Amino acid sequence: MPENVEGAVTMKDKVEKALGRIRPNLQADGGDVQLVDVVDGVVKVKLTGACCGCPMSQLTLKMGIERLLKNEVPGVKEVQAVQPAGGPA
Repeated sequence: MPENVEGAVTMKDKVEKALGRIRPNLQADGGDVQLVDVVDGVVKVKLTGACCGCPMSQLTLKMGIERLLKNEVPGVKEVQAVQPAGGPA
């Protein structure tokens, strides 16, 4: 896992590792999640594949991804989905 200059693992690294735990569940249903950025405890992700445009994506985002990240990564306040280029599918 990459480390910052002081040798401590960054919040972004921790978020990426935690997303790796939920990613197989999303991929099993034809979707995926990509980390876009982490700023001041707000994690921005892009839902792709079958997740993009799925009516259950908000539930997956808040009750799945956000809950996991809040439990696993101290300092995570919220998870937001960003739209892929070109808007919703």
